[in-house]
Amino acid sequence: MSQRDEDYVLGTHREELERLGLQHRAWRPTVLECWRQAGITRGSRVLDVGAGPGYATADLAGIVGEAGRVLAVERSRRFVEAAQEACRGLAQVEVREMDLMNDALPAEGMDASWCRWVAAFVASPATLVDKLAAALRPGGVAIFHEYADYATWRFSPRSPALEEFVQRVMANWRAAGGEPDIALALPALLSAAGFRVRQAIPRIFCVRPVEPVDPLWQWPASFIGVHLDHLLEQGHVSESWAATVRRDLAEREADPGSLMLTPMVLEIVAERL
Repeated sequence: MSQRDEDYVLGTHREELERLGLQHRAWRPTVLECWRQAGITRGSRVLDVGAGPGYATADLAGIVGEAGRVLAVERSRRFVEAAQEACRGLAQVEVREMDLMNDALPAEGMDASWCRWVAAFVASPATLVDKLAAALRPGGVAIFHEYADYATWRFSPRSPALEEFVQRVMANWRAAGGEPDIALALPALLSAAGFRVRQAIPRIFCVRPVEPVDPLWQWPASFIGVHLDHLLEQGHVSESWAATVRRDLAEREADPGSLMLTPMVLEIVAERL
């Protein structure tokens, strides 16, 4: 495993690939509509930033077609290999292994960039925005899905253990150098880099654990198990506390009357001037 893979908070193993696939499926209808409204279409040249295993990359390739181009950049060697496999046979796709903070983006004159839950993890979101500005043509758009209020992730009936879990996630995130609510800082960073924010839409869902289980329930619920394991491995929580969180989640999932509010995401579309 490379150092770049080791630096990923939740790892790059098979279970994380599967969780990211579930996450993409949950958000896919919202994302496809976002791209459509932002102007991504046949022939577009799109930069997929922090592409992960390539789930969005493959969708973008289908939209832009053979007349377009999708350049996917990703730091993890394992994710790069997964993205290359996911896009095998798509001549319009190029996948590059690179570090967004230390390497220059190998693109210019692009029509759009797509960035989902990347700014929240990088050491310098301002550097990321500046690099996107250099890669886009005037009139090109930078599209983001980033958290604006992670603490909206709550359950009804309420659970002190699950609410404490969310707070621990945010604290652990910040201790690792990220910022879970980075979307609140993006408009100012974009303005300073020569962008005009065209739209900013909050995306938050209220879902139930009914059959068939909504992917928008499965998406954050699956994260709980993965991140609890990580917190236990790091010695940040006790086995008994983790068991309480798992029990409370199981109780919510067994109750068809329970509700989950998802973490608030801000959908930002900014035009380069």
